[in-house]
Amino acid sequence: MEKINIIGGGLSGSEAAWQTAQRGVSVRLFEMRPVKTTGAHKTELLGELVCSNSLKSKDPFSASGLLKRELELAGSLIMEAARATCLPAGSALAVDRGLFPRYITRKIEFHPLIEVVRKEVEEIPSGLCIIATGPLTSDRFSKGITHLLGGDALFFYDAIAPIVEAESIDFSKAFKASRYDKGGRDYVNCPMNKDEYETFYNALIKADEVVPHRFENKRMFEACMPIEIMARRGKDTLRFGPMRPVGLKDPRTGREAYAVLQLRSENREESAYNMVGFQTRLKQAAQEKVFRLIPGLENAVFLRYGSIHRNTFINSPELIEPDLSLKKNENIFITGQLLGVEGYLESTAMGLVSGINASKRMKGILPKAPPRTSAHGSLISYITESSAGSFQPSNINFALLPVPEEAIRNKKKRRELIIERALKDWKNFLNDCAY
Repeated sequence: MEKINIIGGGLSGSEAAWQTAQRGVSVRLFEMRPVKTTGAHKTELLGELVCSNSLKSKDPFSASGLLKRELELAGSLIMEAARATCLPAGSALAVDRGLFPRYITRKIEFHPLIEVVRKEVEEIPSGLCIIATGPLTSDRFSKGITHLLGGDALFFYDAIAPIVEAESIDFSKAFKASRYDKGGRDYVNCPMNKDEYETFYNALIKADEVVPHRFENKRMFEACMPIEIMARRGKDTLRFGPMRPVGLKDPRTGREAYAVLQLRSENREESAYNMVGFQTRLKQAAQEKVFRLIPGLENAVFLRYGSIHRNTFINSPELIEPDLSLKKNENIFITGQLLGVEGYLESTAMGLVSGINASKRMKGILPKAPPRTSAHGSLISYITESSAGSFQPSNINFALLPVPEEAIRNKKKRRELIIERALKDWKNFLNDCAY
């Protein structure tokens, strides 16, 4: 039986494999780990998260909430895994970093129509293929992509935040709460007064960083801006960003702190905590020195240091059709972050669409783009219709979604009307895919 080859076992590749197999089409899913590692991954599990363990807001009236609802309506494996392994995180959907990829791996490996092959793919295979190698595409396969596309791939560098051991946090200074009393006590907060913040800030902006190689393209996606670079934009930038104290009262004083570091649990045992918004490229010794200036983290044990890694994306407006196939080869689909979407669920969404459309192509059915009015469709419209000369990655946001005429006249219900139309049109699209 002819199979669709899928290269890459991250969120996008796993979702693509699942959607394809659920439609009765056989899949060969290639994942190079553990034969070859990436430097950012720690396991060989499919769908492993290498940055944050948060899948953004659970608010159904947020843009990410709309994308989640669309994914769930389509039977997304990644959303199923997220719901099954979620952790308390206030208004955010956070998952257990260990259980989440194990759930995905088990479902994929036991699917009768999915064959998992553990090897590095160096050349693009013949036949129908979905390329889902993501931000950590190997050098060898990158050359194959570059040769196929007839030009250079684009690069930027992505930063991840440190993780600290729970037992090393001083809870005589730190306290549990969520901003604005939302979500109970899901975050650990380390409050700082003005003197403590200024001492931390001055040390941060002077700390030693990892020196980039001369060939590195240093463009940084705004949502992953290293904390030290953000700090150099102004002394109060952090206080109005990841360290904003609004809605968090220090129980020791009953007053709002000057600045607050929040930590989010990494697992159900609450044995490890992620430093929220503290992506960094500081050297490890500098991280220990500077981050231990934060009250409550004086004796912090770092289970993972922050670091930077290469992220790769292509110039999609020039190269990609709205069905996510290549303009120059309809049998090759590109998906995930390679397309220029940014975020776990955005990558998953592209995997879902590529899996649906590749399986359609295999069955001789003409693939379609999702409706422009849906979250999925708006992302695809962005990556295919943006200016090729200034194309940059994007998350899902309401600015990408067209506003219904009735919503223009009714500003109070604008978001509700956008979502209502998006879900209606998305359901119609899925009914058309029920073959």
